[in-house]
Amino acid sequence: STVDITSRLIDYLNRVTAPQITRHGVLMNIYGQGVLILGDSGIGKSELAIELVKRGHRLIADDAVELRKVSSSKIMGMAPENIRHFIELRGIGIINVARLFGIGAVKNSVEVEMVIELEAWDRTKNYDRTGLESNTYDILGVKVPSMLIPVMPGRNLAVILETAAINNRQKEMRRGNSSTALACRTM
Repeated sequence: STVDITSRLIDYLNRVTAPQITRHGVLMNIYGQGVLILGDSGIGKSELAIELVKRGHRLIADDAVELRKVSSSKIMGMAPENIRHFIELRGIGIINVARLFGIGAVKNSVEVEMVIELEAWDRTKNYDRTGLESNTYDILGVKVPSMLIPVMPGRNLAVILETAAINNRQKEMRRGNSSTALACRTM
């Protein structure tokens, strides 16, 4: 129908003409949450991505992440076509995640709902221990919830990121329920 074609055309044009940037990082779908993992080169982003894939989560992009602002509050992330489904692991080389772990281990795009910044553990720095702080990361003018995770030997980053994704989802649900409850009370 004309309405269906028009709707699809508008959606396509919004995606193609959306403001776009590329960031060095990894984009994963963890428990349905789009998680952008940032950090210095060599901090362990790709190794973390492989561990998350082995745990059943999905790779969207490794190394270069294309980020598009598709609405005033929504950032979509994807991999450039030429590196889609690939991860580079130092000492092993470039692997095809879809072939190695199955097509269910990859996804073409996801909404970025959280940013995790990895940094080498700094003993002189005070890291958030209560979870009461709420930080954001600006992507093309959209504020995305973010966390700074210190990296040191012995920390299970896959479990930490899974927990962060679940916690972020729970916070979003609580905010959504609060908005719905507030709207109901004002009626």
